[in-house]
Amino acid sequence: MKLLLCLLGLVLVVEGLPYFAFPGKMKEWMSMVREIPDSYLRVMGFLAMALGLLMAYFFRG
Repeated sequence: MKLLLCLLGLVLVVEGLPYFAFPGKMKEWMSMVREIPDSYLRVMGFLAMALGLLMAYFFRG
């Protein structure tokens, strides 16, 4: 459980960094994301989850 909370904390740091460093660019990028079809976002989300799962499996201690 301790490792999970540590990893969640790192994810929040990585997710928050672009908003902190480039808020104007993030607003611009987010407006562009609204124009991307849902099916494409769904596939990209699935691929990101699959890659994360594979990385967690192969690089676990």
